[in-house]
Amino acid sequence: MHKIAVIGLGYVGLPLAVEFGKKYMTVGFDINQGRVDELNSGKDSTLEVEDADLKAVLASTEDFDNDGLYVTTNQDFLDSCNFYVVTVPTPTDKNNRPVLTPLKKASETVGRALKKGDYVVYESTVYPGATEEECIPVLEEVSGLKFNEDFFVGYSPERINPGDKKHTVTKILKVTSGSTPEAAKVIDTVYKSVITAGTYVAASLKVAEAAKVIENSQRDINIAFVNELSKIFNRMDIDTIEVLEAAGTKWNFLPFRPGLVGGHCIGVDPYYLAQKAQEVGYHPEIILAGRRLNDSMGHYVASEIVKLMIQKDIKVKGANVLMLGITFKENCPDIRNTKAIDVYRELEAYDLNVDLFDPWAKKDEVKHEYGINIENDESKITQKYDAVILTVAHKEFLDIDMKKFMKKEGVLYDVKSILPKAEVDGRL
Repeated sequence: MHKIAVIGLGYVGLPLAVEFGKKYMTVGFDINQGRVDELNSGKDSTLEVEDADLKAVLASTEDFDNDGLYVTTNQDFLDSCNFYVVTVPTPTDKNNRPVLTPLKKASETVGRALKKGDYVVYESTVYPGATEEECIPVLEEVSGLKFNEDFFVGYSPERINPGDKKHTVTKILKVTSGSTPEAAKVIDTVYKSVITAGTYVAASLKVAEAAKVIENSQRDINIAFVNELSKIFNRMDIDTIEVLEAAGTKWNFLPFRPGLVGGHCIGVDPYYLAQKAQEVGYHPEIILAGRRLNDSMGHYVASEIVKLMIQKDIKVKGANVLMLGITFKENCPDIRNTKAIDVYRELEAYDLNVDLFDPWAKKDEVKHEYGINIENDESKITQKYDAVILTVAHKEFLDIDMKKFMKKEGVLYDVKSILPKAEVDGRL
């Protein structure tokens, strides 16, 4: 019988731990005591798991050893497990270099509990080769066991799309892999028992790692292309969305739209691949060009708004601006690596007074991460603004009359291009 441990209970780890908990004795381990307390109360602030579903599978550590999900910060509970899944973040630093510290720390935690015959599967996004080069040596050193003799390793890339209630963890086909053919079969069988969409066994750990990192790199490059088109067409006084809709009538045209590209995946993963490519002597031109262009969009949006204000004879210095949305995507509370903050910072650089309204983001998280205050309650927004910017297409914003926030000659800019064209002064 497999006894599962999921290390890291964020957007990726929790949904998986809940599914495993329905069929196996599952330990959900996280170093954040606040997060563990929240989950044990039956609440998930990431909104990836419904509270009812979480409560249905939660088990008390006092009744340990039965099927169910045991959420804890106590590493001792990991000793009883034999199948470990690591789902910790893999961010980049301020210079866009991969930060593997959380992955190595998680490997140390697993290594202290590792026993002969155990399996360790990594889901965190990394560059090809990272599992074998960075993680397995830590497991061997801490455990004193021999890789592929005493324990076995797999890589199964996460494909969670935060806020997506249609493509949930069990409904997304899962790529799996193992360090030996036999290990690959065992790992695939465990995942297949909870993933209703099915699984695909990759040829090796490196193939599975590479598959994950190019999924997001491909999307990043495609969005960079339409972002560049937006800049070009804006100079030609052509509406980009109308162009994309016309081109989209061809059967094989890819339906990407311009926008701010942030989050913990698309805005980060290409740098992991680029870093490894440079280590092996190749300078990736297209990947890095796409990243540079997408990273520039926050500054571009801010400059376009200022231009529109000048055209309407609105005094820029000291003007009041309202931004609608700070999360990295719509209908999701995740603020990690949000590019909306780039718009905010650039507007501040023009000496504008910027207020933020977002009913999804948590005030304390935004304050801690970015040092700014936001408003969650629409009724608290009482003044009229010189400019209103729709940066995130939360469902709550779709029913709002934007004009009520604006002065008579104010500017309305739609980053997401979801408002009627006739109602806005500018859009990507």
